[in-house]
Amino acid sequence: MDRNEYSDDRDVIANSWNRCIAWGLDQDHEPTPLCPEPVRLEEITRKYEELLSVTEAEVLPYYRNVLSNSRCLILLADQHATVLNSWGDERITEARLKPWFRPGANWQEQNCGTNAIGTAIAIGAPVQIQRNEHFLKSNRSIIGSAAPIFDAHKQIAGVLSVFSDAYLPQAHTLGMVRLLSQSVENRLISRQFGADHFQITLNTTADNFDSPWSGILVCDDAGYVIAGNQRADQLLATATANTRLDELFTTHRNHILGHPETDPLQLTTRSRVRLYARVRRPANVPGTKPQGAPAPLPTDQPGSQPLDINHLEYGDSAVKRCASQSLKVLQRGVPVLITGETGVGKEVLVKALHHASQRRDQPLVAVNCAAIPPELVESELFGYEAGAFTGARAQGSVGFIRKAHKGILFLDEIGEMPLSAQSRLLRVLQERVVTPVGSTESVPVDILLVTATNRPLATRIDHGEFRADLYYRINGLCVELPALRHRADRRQLIQAIYDRHRDPGQSDTLSPRVLSALENHPWPGNIRQLVNVLRVAIAIADGEDLQIWHLPEDFLAEFEASAVEVTQEPVPDTVDPANGMQPADPLARTLQVYHKCTGNISQAARELAISRNTLYKRLRELGVR
Repeated sequence: MDRNEYSDDRDVIANSWNRCIAWGLDQDHEPTPLCPEPVRLEEITRKYEELLSVTEAEVLPYYRNVLSNSRCLILLADQHATVLNSWGDERITEARLKPWFRPGANWQEQNCGTNAIGTAIAIGAPVQIQRNEHFLKSNRSIIGSAAPIFDAHKQIAGVLSVFSDAYLPQAHTLGMVRLLSQSVENRLISRQFGADHFQITLNTTADNFDSPWSGILVCDDAGYVIAGNQRADQLLATATANTRLDELFTTHRNHILGHPETDPLQLTTRSRVRLYARVRRPANVPGTKPQGAPAPLPTDQPGSQPLDINHLEYGDSAVKRCASQSLKVLQRGVPVLITGETGVGKEVLVKALHHASQRRDQPLVAVNCAAIPPELVESELFGYEAGAFTGARAQGSVGFIRKAHKGILFLDEIGEMPLSAQSRLLRVLQERVVTPVGSTESVPVDILLVTATNRPLATRIDHGEFRADLYYRINGLCVELPALRHRADRRQLIQAIYDRHRDPGQSDTLSPRVLSALENHPWPGNIRQLVNVLRVAIAIADGEDLQIWHLPEDFLAEFEASAVEVTQEPVPDTVDPANGMQPADPLARTLQVYHKCTGNISQAARELAISRNTLYKRLRELGVR
């Protein structure tokens, strides 16, 4: 995530100070807080009634048992930096500052200089202001962390902030404020749209949909996205508003909206990023299903029966060797490092190893190191004691490592782990004990470790981003899963995946033409891309046998582009137009079919077995369109 979102980016402070100077503020200036009349305060409360009620519902249960032991104060302000309400300990600051933490006080930068609330609004992002970073000297006795709350249209609806006068682990405080503001934002969107629209919750794992850090898309029954939260835009790496689900994911919108609410759904974005989704239908129309939506297809979702370790391959010696060697060394307690391109099946291999191991009845805890906000990695992995930091749960947290006790811990994208967490993990692996954040006592753990990466760790070591001693600790056995384009059993694997997902009425074998197109594709997204291409084609075929035109257009475009790279010479047809047969030249053949289909683009593309985009390109070359 962009460092500008965090307060450790000093440019944020420098820019804020420059704004204060431009407004003519002096560091010795002591502003006078506003004291609105009771009638005005009632108007403000009515105007922001929903924001206030949602914040109380989301924030107070999380903090209630912490506030009595932590010297901190929570403030909710509107989009203009006016305080709406406060909760917590007002003893954190001097008496002269107390009016600034009461409803009606305004923290705009123009009046109060650099401060958490005003600066968060000015930059539209979370920020933390340490004591001496406040522009006005009168505010330098406090530390503030704040995060904007965005509405469904990505406009600032309010700001949630935490103020303290103590030297606490501030990175945790900022992280918790960010998550809580996201939680409020999610609840506001759900309240506004949940009754009449589909709500799709997105995350990087299928067991964490209730996290405030999930992305949310709101769409109608035609798959048109009308709203979403900031996290959804981050996960999908694009502005989601006013788009269609088909533009965001490789899976057809009818399949997404028709998926059972109780089952997680695996999706792949157009940029080849794998996500998990949960679909909720409009509350006002129980059981709503889009018109013409197909029956849900069987999927390899978490919770389904994992693949047997002997069925990971269909004749590829490299995959067979990876699986057998990994199981042997893992059973002896030796850590395994799995490498390979994105989508080659690293997570599937780990599930198969767990299922085949002696610890199959113990937990398999999978953690995507790149999906946890950096400031929360240590507390999420190692756990923390009750009240260890501002925002900590009253009962503390066990952490992922202790959850994997007696089982297997899988750390995916291990190369993205922050250096501070790497040093703590190294101690866990060396001493087999975990020390929770905020505690001095260590807890023994018994885990088998599997890690995975799609990026060369040696390069990250050279750049000082990964510890060499940790690398040698996790690299007991290093195996590399081959890319799909390099697998010797590619044809058999394609057929097996098709068998797993096809509709009951469809042929049990793929046609030679379709199978050849699939087998010869470059597959930049590997097995993950193959699964999604087949599922989309099966959905579009809607019970019919798969034909070449059922394959997604982006797949056909990739296939044609790769064919051009292999040879610049077109493959001639076996017929001659001079004899009243099909023309040998591709452009001539295109023109003939186009006229035969009376200008019907879809029909002509199907007959030529090319994508619509390629057909349009050829017609432009011919000067037809």
